[in-house]
This record gives sequence, C-alpha cells and structure tokens, in this order.
Amino acid sequence: MKPSADCLRTDRLRLDRLTASDAPLMLSVWNDPAFMRFVGDRGIRTEQEALDALHTGALKLWTDFGIGPYRVTVKGTGEVIGICGLFKRDNLDTPDIGYGLLAVFCGRGYALEAARAVRDHAQDSMGLRRLVAIVSPNNSRSIRLLEKLGMTLEGPVRMPGEDEDILLYEMTFGERDVQ
Repeated sequence: MKPSADCLRTDRLRLDRLTASDAPLMLSVWNDPAFMRFVGDRGIRTEQEALDALHTGALKLWTDFGIGPYRVTVKGTGEVIGICGLFKRDNLDTPDIGYGLLAVFCGRGYALEAARAVRDHAQDSMGLRRLVAIVSPNNSRSIRLLEKLGMTLEGPVRMPGEDEDILLYEMTFGERDVQ
C-alpha cells in the first residue's frame, strides 16, 4: 500500500492531513452528540486530552502506516466541518474508511463527497484492492452513505473490548461501479 496524499480536493471540499493543531476540532467531533451516540464517548473533555489522543491515535496512524484522517473544510467558506479518512485497526486486515461531521453540517452531502474522495484516492493512488467500514446497526444515515459509496454488508463483527456487534461493510475495488 502506498501512503496517502497530504491533501485531497473535491468540488466543494478540501481534505487536509490532520495535525496537532486540530485538537479543538477533534474535541468538538468527539463530543458531538451524534458521534457519542453512534461511535461512543471517548471521555475526552479538554483540548489537552484531545491533543494527547491525537498523538496516540490519528497522528500515529499517519506516522506508522501512511494513512489517517483528514480535516474536512468547505472551500467557499473556509468552515472546518469534521473529519474523513482511512484508519487501521488491529482486528481488521484492511484499512477502514471513517468520517465524523459536526451535526450542524450534516444533511448537505458533505460526508458522502468526502468519503468518495477518500475511496477514489485509496483505489486510484494508493493501490488498495479492498476497503471496509464499521458502523453501528442503529446508524441508518451512515449505513445509507456506505451503500451509496458502493459498499455491501459483510456481516456483524465484534470489536475488541466491545459488548455489542457492529456491522462490517466492504468493497473490492475491481468490482465496484463508481457512483
């Protein structure tokens, strides 16, 4: 797998590699009610805790694997609206795509647009052959997004340390229709 680019662009969005200066953004994302409901409460309540979590999580992904989340910014306004990118989890054999937008920016197609950019980059520039995503069974909006992205349900999966199953979606790049 080739490393991911530092910046991706779409018609409306700019995706830049997350940095330590994004701790305030991540604090907002991690404490967004929808994120907490569907992904979980990480117990991060201060910018310093967010910075520490970035160093041991997202920034470490970029260093160790050449992948990680991007800060998503609306081109026309400069508003930073959330994150989208690739993640590497110990119990999954391939990178998974993940995203989290601040609630005020949901429902405008931004998450799908950002996810398409990441998906296309993973296939076209990084040489990935397969991509997965994990999602709460209750998160119907995210499930619809993954299906629009061209992913199909693989089945339930139990993540380490969790009490409940989540859903695993996947796509193999040689077999999808770009949507």
